[in-house]
Amino acid sequence: MAERGSDKHGPRLDEDLREDTRSLERGAPVEARVEEAREQEGPADGQPAPDARLQGGRATAASLDLDDAEARADLARFLTPSAFPADREALLADAAGNQAPEHVLERLQALPAGRAFENVQDVWRALGGAVEHRF
Repeated sequence: MAERGSDKHGPRLDEDLREDTRSLERGAPVEARVEEAREQEGPADGQPAPDARLQGGRATAASLDLDDAEARADLARFLTPSAFPADREALLADAAGNQAPEHVLERLQALPAGRAFENVQDVWRALGGAVEHRF
């Protein structure tokens, strides 16, 4: 007995539709079935772009450049989270105990004395580093 096709369209369209779904049935990579309709839509009229820094005195989302991101990551890599809150001297001791390279120790040495820092973000801010805002 012959396989029955759709009665809404012809056998050629039936075959084309089977081809279109074959990658889904066999688990083909997602790249093989990317659709244009799935692209992320941009911001609405009057809404800030995700990478805007300051608009009208209001903070919006901002991202760090690669150098800043690496410098902040270096601080985080050599500062133990349990060391916080801590002052400059305690942070220097913690970083030295974690075998921090000289450039990290020099950055920490530039922190103001007599102030307690709550976390790496607080240290980064005190060093004048750019801070991204997430909403």
